[in-house]
Amino acid sequence: MRKTILLSIFSIVICCIIYSCQNAEEMEQTQYISGGKDLYIKYCQNCHSANGEGLGELYPALTDTIFLKENKEQLACIIKNGSNKPMVINGKKYDGKMPAFKQIENIDLAKIIVYITNSFGNKQGMYKFEQVAKDLEKCK
Repeated sequence: MRKTILLSIFSIVICCIIYSCQNAEEMEQTQYISGGKDLYIKYCQNCHSANGEGLGELYPALTDTIFLKENKEQLACIIKNGSNKPMVINGKKYDGKMPAFKQIENIDLAKIIVYITNSFGNKQGMYKFEQVAKDLEKCK
């Protein structure tokens, strides 16, 4: 009886360990999200709010999964270079200017983008820093 109980406990522990393990891609994404959250707080939260809902008519929400998905290749450009183009997000038109954050490095842009596109109801997966350089080339 004791042997059966110990074997059962051991099996449950092993199953829990295996189930909780992440593969390398999931671990990398988790690291990007964690770092991206800190960067979001530093650079983005004042305008877009802690929960990504924006500030009324002034600053858009980051909860529009469709907008983020359709414009994912532009996000690095928008963050790095700012934007003064009107945007329609969640059905609302925003004419305000977004400031440029030229000082943000590509790796940090990728982290912010991964955080935004995987938070606030968004689940869009990984966006590597190598992609940032490619996307920034397109917006010059």
